[in-house]
Order: sequence, then C-alpha cells, then structure tokens
Amino acid sequence: MELAYIPSPSSGVLYLGPVPLRGYAFCIIIGVFVAVWLGNKRWIARGGRPGTVADIAVWAVPFGLVGGRLYHVITDYQLYFSEGRDWVDAFKIWEGGLGIWGAIAFGALGAWIGCRRRGIPLPAYADAVAPGIAFAQAIGRWGNWFNQELYGRPTDLPWAVEITSSADGRVPGTYHPTFLYESLWCIGVALLVIWADRRFRLGHGRAFALYVAAYCVGRFWIEYMRVDEAHEILGLRLNNWTSVLVFLLAVLYIVLSARKRPGREPVVEPGAEGAGTGEDTPGAGGEKTVEDAEKPSTADAGGDRPEAEDGSGERAASADEADGGAKDGAGSARKS
Repeated sequence: MELAYIPSPSSGVLYLGPVPLRGYAFCIIIGVFVAVWLGNKRWIARGGRPGTVADIAVWAVPFGLVGGRLYHVITDYQLYFSEGRDWVDAFKIWEGGLGIWGAIAFGALGAWIGCRRRGIPLPAYADAVAPGIAFAQAIGRWGNWFNQELYGRPTDLPWAVEITSSADGRVPGTYHPTFLYESLWCIGVALLVIWADRRFRLGHGRAFALYVAAYCVGRFWIEYMRVDEAHEILGLRLNNWTSVLVFLLAVLYIVLSARKRPGREPVVEPGAEGAGTGEDTPGAGGEKTVEDAEKPSTADAGGDRPEAEDGSGERAASADEADGGAKDGAGSARKS
C-alpha cells in the first residue's frame, strides 16, 4: 500500500461560471508570459529596446503552437486517424499534445520573420530568450499532470503520481511522474544557461544551442522511462532518436560558431538607445566607444601641436630653438 504519492486532479478543467479554465492551456499561457518577461530583461541588458521580445513573440508563439501540434499529430497519427477515432480531435490542442521539437522549429521560423522585420539577428534574440523557454517548458509540463498523461513505469516511490483515469487505455495506479522529472530538469537547464552565459559571455546563438543540447540529454533518459504508446526504431522511441540527433547538431553548432565568431554581438538591435551597453559594452572588450573617439589621442597630446591663433605656438617653437642653441653653446665651451 502506498503511503505517499502525488494525487492527480479529478478534472483538468475548472469553471468560472460558464467560462472553462483548462489546466493544460493555463500552464502554457503562464509559461509564455514567463519566457517573454525574462527574455525582455535579458534583451535590455544586452542593449536592446524594451518590448522587442514581446513584439517578436507575437510571431514566434503562434508558429510554435502550430508546429508543436503538427509534430504531435504526425508522429502519433494513430490517435486521430485510425479506426474509431475522430480526426477533428487533432485540432483540440487544449486536450494536450504538443511536440517540443516541432514547437522549437516552427517557433524559430516565426521568430526569424519577426527579427527580419526589425533588422535584428536571430541568434542574438535566441540567446536572450533561451533560459525563458526552458522555464516555460518547466511550467508547461504541469499541464500533463492536469491531463493525467505522460507518466512513466509503475512505482511505489513517495513521489509517484497517482493516475485515476482509465480513458484511452490508462490503468489506474501509481507511476513515475515523468512530467515532474522533465519540469525539474528544465529548471536546471535554464539555470545552467544563465550561469554559462555570464561566465563565458556566449553569443551568436551559442546560449540557445547550449539550452537545446542540455535539454536533449534530459529528454533522452526521461523519454526512456515513459510507457505511453509511441513509434520505435531499433528498440528506441522516436523521441529518443530525435534527442540524439538534435543534441549532436547543437554541440556541432557550438564548436563551429565559437571558432568562426567568438565573443558576443557588439550591437543586438540597431538604433536602440544604449545599444552595446550593459553587460555587452564594446569598450570592455577593447573597442572604442563614442566617448573614447571624441577624446584627444596620445599623439595629439604629445606629438604635433596645432598652432594657436594668437601665435603662441610660434613663440613656443622659438623658445625651444633658443634653448637648444644655448645648450649647444655651453657644450662647445666645455669641449674647448
């Protein structure tokens, strides 16, 4: 008999009068707000304008939702198009079912459109929002708890999740809460990216690539624990193979990008007030700032001196010549 476990909600929907509040959608919405809020703070710190992250998110978020749903429906098509299923359910996104791989791919496409319209480099934007995306995933995974889905093997551990629903082939019992494991892993990934970004000043998309690589490591072992129906290739679930492939691509990008374009972008948003300031100040890396360019150089201070309008420059030169002649005379007298 289990002495402790995580209870599942009896329903994934709460009602405010006639208005339904679905737990899955609520978690997704909160995650989006957190990602935009944190991304905005990081973007401003890098010299960007306030509000730019939200403006681009208007493109990225809808694309991401569509991509995530497409990936889920395509890879689990039997849930919607097999005998006895209603294909209309493929559009019911509030019932759960978003593939992170499709969400990131299509979300990146939407972000690219938004960045192109603003004249902003996509890699810089991706670096700014990377930790926020990881936090958003951590929050969004609790939507699976509301829907009693995506759990692991049976267990009697104190943190097991209790499944009470018997719909869609579920067997009531206590299981590994893989949604919780992934949520905690995503929090760790977000903190790792924030630390590494400050420590190594990651730029040109490398912070985002680190997020992708770190997430794939966790997704691999968490996916291996899941027991829900999935397509397999050579004994491994499809998402395991996707994790391996995406991890290798992310690591390859980090290595090649660091060699080709080390450091950070000096300017992330052209024309932004204070661009290149904060943690990305170009002057800190040896590049001249506007103020430095306006200061007189050492050569001007100790080299050729401009002649003054009142002739003081000529008088100074004459005095130097007189001093030189006196020294030469004194030297000749000592020699003789």
